[in-house]
Amino acid sequence: MTEDITQTTIRFAATDGWELEADIHTSPSPKIAVLISAGTGFPRQFYTGLAMYLARQGAAVLTYDYRGIGGSKGKDLARSGIDYPDWGRLDAPAALNALEEAAPGLPLTHLCHSVGGHFVGLMPNHSKITRHAFVSVGTGYFGGHHLRNIPSELYFWWVLGPYLLLRYGYIKPAGGWRGEALPPKLFKTWRRWSQRRSYFQPDLATKLAPHHYDEVTAPIRSWIFPDDPIATPSTASDLLKCYPAAPHEVIIRTPSQVGVTRIGHEGALRKGRDALWAEFSNWLMGAPSTATDFHRHSNQQDQT
Repeated sequence: MTEDITQTTIRFAATDGWELEADIHTSPSPKIAVLISAGTGFPRQFYTGLAMYLARQGAAVLTYDYRGIGGSKGKDLARSGIDYPDWGRLDAPAALNALEEAAPGLPLTHLCHSVGGHFVGLMPNHSKITRHAFVSVGTGYFGGHHLRNIPSELYFWWVLGPYLLLRYGYIKPAGGWRGEALPPKLFKTWRRWSQRRSYFQPDLATKLAPHHYDEVTAPIRSWIFPDDPIATPSTASDLLKCYPAAPHEVIIRTPSQVGVTRIGHEGALRKGRDALWAEFSNWLMGAPSTATDFHRHSNQQDQT
């Protein structure tokens, strides 16, 4: 019952001391713990409905704001120096530790939306996680996205973004950008990666070193939706290649299969998507598969 679910707001320090804000949603007797890592520009409150649903299924769930976002914004976004990898290298590990402290002894799992799945390989404590649910996770490479989306992306990268940086010093929600405000350095890194199919892979030996991408072994189940213009089957496949040791499979779900008219890039996380949420919950709640069993199904696309 909803009235049995508690929601508590906490603050904790990332590994470099930056103060982060999070919400913990939990049932009286949780069986697992779930970390929800957000997409770019999404505040943690966007995931509250999903977190409450998972809590009702018997999970302790932590949603958090990356530095520069929502309750973790800080004082001066334009001069913050926040870069994209900071979210994975500094913030996500601290959030996972906070969840472990709040739910001691429970299996730690991870639900990632969009860029939330990009940075698992930067987490020094990734081995604590038993399994990952990727939702609309694909690279940001514009050439792998739906053709109709490419003009708006190029406009964002090379017209709107530079104008907002010149005018305000950061990416302000304006002119078509509907997400949270973004730091300038982060925007430029995102733009640079998104101009090439290899995305962040060329940086693994330089700017992203040291990293743990080839050490991640927890199984990944990745949900992709045909009407999502960004996380397409090709960009999802490219992203999964960054985790060569992790057993994985891709699940394709159409809107009609889950009783809705649209899913898009963020719709799977919106209220009214209980059919999908049940799939996420069942995967996260399930007993860990053996590597042999999971590899048997790896790289298959389930469209049933």
